[in-house]
Amino acid sequence: MEEFKIIIEAIGGFLWNNYTLYAVVATGIVFTIWSGFSQYYALTHGFKVIKGDYDNDDDPGAISHFQALSTALSATVGLGNIGGVALAISLGGPGAVFWMWVVGFLGMAIKLSEVSLSMIHRNIDQADNPSGGPMWVVERNFSGKTGPLKILGKLIAGTFCFALIVNTITAGNMFQAWNVANLTQAYFGVPTMATGTILALIVGAVIIGGIKRIGAVTSKLVPIMLLIYVMACIYVLAINFTAIPEMLKLIVSAAFSPMESSNAFLGGTAGSAFIFGMQRALFSNEAGQGSSAIAHSAAKTDEPIREGVVAGLEPFIDTIVVCTMSALVILVTGIWNRPAEVQLSELSINPSEQSWSINGVINDAPSLKNGDKVFMIYSGSGNTESGNNLHKVYGTVLVDGPKKSVEWNKISSDKRPETNGEVYLDYVGANLTAAAFDKVSSGLGKWLVTLASWLFAISTMISWSYYGEKGVSFLLGEKAILSYKLSFCVLAIFSTTGFIQTDRELNLFANLGTGLCIMANLPILWLFGYQAIRDYKKYITKLKNGEFNKV
Repeated sequence: MEEFKIIIEAIGGFLWNNYTLYAVVATGIVFTIWSGFSQYYALTHGFKVIKGDYDNDDDPGAISHFQALSTALSATVGLGNIGGVALAISLGGPGAVFWMWVVGFLGMAIKLSEVSLSMIHRNIDQADNPSGGPMWVVERNFSGKTGPLKILGKLIAGTFCFALIVNTITAGNMFQAWNVANLTQAYFGVPTMATGTILALIVGAVIIGGIKRIGAVTSKLVPIMLLIYVMACIYVLAINFTAIPEMLKLIVSAAFSPMESSNAFLGGTAGSAFIFGMQRALFSNEAGQGSSAIAHSAAKTDEPIREGVVAGLEPFIDTIVVCTMSALVILVTGIWNRPAEVQLSELSINPSEQSWSINGVINDAPSLKNGDKVFMIYSGSGNTESGNNLHKVYGTVLVDGPKKSVEWNKISSDKRPETNGEVYLDYVGANLTAAAFDKVSSGLGKWLVTLASWLFAISTMISWSYYGEKGVSFLLGEKAILSYKLSFCVLAIFSTTGFIQTDRELNLFANLGTGLCIMANLPILWLFGYQAIRDYKKYITKLKNGEFNKV
């Protein structure tokens, strides 16, 4: 398993090099300017569309504009908003939030363009089960081609479908189930595999019914879960209202300057804030991945651009609203750079077979329980992710009667590690956000974040299963769909068996599918995006001229 994780890390390093992030930012800037700042119409006209002002039951498609947005939002508003934001801050610091905002704003133009493009080329041969997405954009644009061009078209479409399926498995399924399982175990002692099994059964019961059932479920589930979570965030922020201006200032300053290590935070360069903020925002709002275009392609409309405008709302709701609230809760409560639980005494670090082993004694630590995951910060060889020489070494608390100890992982370092012996509880992903709520009101994180995480995970897994289904259908045909759905549910259980242990490992698997989809989708958007912008400008001209009559 360790060798497999090394392979995943190597692939992730290739996918998430700085040039990939620059390409996404450049795409957002170009399509923002090219469309004449389409964010404006997403925030104005888009809300009128989802209200139903332009709905027509006779239009081709299977679900309403609101249901399509709900389905797409249920895939984006999920554990990425609770656990992903926590990962961004714990790994990249407060400055990561600024770059999430940037991606949220630019992502509105990207999402509008890629969804519009997919709507233009969607397949509505089956009126009750339309198909769309980047693979259909390629299929329609390369139809009629012969020789090398035909082969190239199939290769591009197949590559995207493969990336989509991997993204479905890692980001849309395993990341969600892992976070919920570990959060539920931490608070209620429920075995992780039990949670994975329950999630698999619930999701399986919904996805068997197809897009109409998915749209019906998500259109009811998404508004409820958003309301619950946002109201809780507002409660925490109201209590810590005076700290908000200082945190907003910290977010901006940390985006452009390095931060020193502080308690549980490793510290890092402005570059690390940029990288982790971009990664987590792109994971959360899916801009540039092309995935949500699949859900929007099922919308009832005879105006393709209209659904593209609706899609432009997603990054705003997901990243600029919900992610920001999560981030501020984590920052104002101080949980991201919390003090240590205990300090080791009789600390020793000894060489051990090309690595280093840690020994120490825990005295008077009532907050630490048997099986708790903890970490210490040590200085050693250079850390390429944070840009300094600080690292985390992880361990597990062992309780033997009145005696407590920690079984530490080995440290690999070219130089002798140095640590002050301060031990921190390891809150990974959603656990960190829950701890922030608990710090304000005991039990709030336990009950609210656990409930929200279950709802978010279920809705996200439901929608992503549909995305993967369309990729499987395009590659292998309708006969493979049932096997795919069963495999999807099994993988939800597998993700909770314990092979992912730390926030860094969770980050690696979450990034794998996201990076593959971006690498596969951006070339499609650049090749054919002019079609979306051309039709978008025609649509806006008609809108300004009052040519669309409300139904």
